[in-house]
Amino acid sequence: MNLAGVPSVVYGLFGLGIFVVFLGFGASILSGSLTLGIMILPVIITASREALESVPHSFRVVSLSLGASKWQTIRHSVLPHAIPGILTGTILGLGRAAGEPAPILFTVAAFYLPTLPQSLFDQAMALPYHLYVISTQVPGITESVRFGTAMVLLMLVLFLNLTAIILRYRFRRRKRW
Repeated sequence: MNLAGVPSVVYGLFGLGIFVVFLGFGASILSGSLTLGIMILPVIITASREALESVPHSFRVVSLSLGASKWQTIRHSVLPHAIPGILTGTILGLGRAAGEPAPILFTVAAFYLPTLPQSLFDQAMALPYHLYVISTQVPGITESVRFGTAMVLLMLVLFLNLTAIILRYRFRRRKRW
């Protein structure tokens, strides 16, 4: 899918134009969430399609020949075998969204907030944007703070990827075909 290769800056500008300006949501959690959701959608769709296509066609044929409806075939023969790939694609998409500062910068980020957001229409601070700000905009900040923030972000993305690998392994171990 071609949209998976679009740079995150383009998605950020799209979110700025559509959600922040055109729909009038302003720089808010809602704008940022919708933008990140659109950004990871191609990854999830591609992974889901690949997972569904990896289920052998004979499973569908046998299920239909035994008298199952199309929905029963999908529900009982296809989805149980495709779910590991679908979950893996979803978690990997979330990992991509967790590390992208550009869409956050354009749609939701605030430089400093003394309190937590109270609604979906409030601005928020996000770790990728925070790392960008302390690395480029705040003079005199120690390297340990910058590296510590980068390490937390790296560990978060690594944890999401590791979770995807473990889930996929556990699901595939239970299904032998």
